[in-house]
Amino acid sequence: MALFHRATLTPTKGELIADWAPTRPWGPSVADPIDVIGSYRFDDPDGRVGMETHLVSAGGGLLQVPLTYRDEPLDGADDALITEMQHSVLGTRWVYDGLRDPRYVVMLAGATMTGQGEALGMAVYEGRWYIAPTNVRIHGGGWTLERVPVDGFELTSDGGGPAVLRNDRFELTVFRRPVPGPRPAIGLTASWDGQEDPVVLAELRER
Repeated sequence: MALFHRATLTPTKGELIADWAPTRPWGPSVADPIDVIGSYRFDDPDGRVGMETHLVSAGGGLLQVPLTYRDEPLDGADDALITEMQHSVLGTRWVYDGLRDPRYVVMLAGATMTGQGEALGMAVYEGRWYIAPTNVRIHGGGWTLERVPVDGFELTSDGGGPAVLRNDRFELTVFRRPVPGPRPAIGLTASWDGQEDPVVLAELRER
């Protein structure tokens, strides 16, 4: 479960994406306005790291922007830090590129393999629990019930094309610029209101 707070964010998520994405090789031109379509989240097993992937449109194309939100800096990840965010409820949050945060990659690999892992958004308002839905729906799977490790991934490529991560058994390809297509044998897709044909977010293959 992802717990949402009624809070003020400085900068907002839209603002930090608009500032950061154009600086990346896969990002849009600085002249292209960025519109947030929606997002999906993963649950952190330890309940500390927020993990959210934003789908945004820019320059006529689609971008996938994975972010993590931490309550303290991630050791050895200075190059992955995007900005510090002030959260009116939680305080300072360190925002990282999700593909350079090991916790996010573990959850992404697991969701890609099984289709499990999307967090249910919930919020408390005036003493009652409410669902905080998102219009983005992810669909994954293709792996058997064999238990395998999904940690130890290292980012080997993240230029203008898809990002590629590898561990000792798998190669995980993450499409920074997703396009519609059939779900891979082991893969993750997304759909939302107005997008009838799912777009391919990630693909996993055995090495």
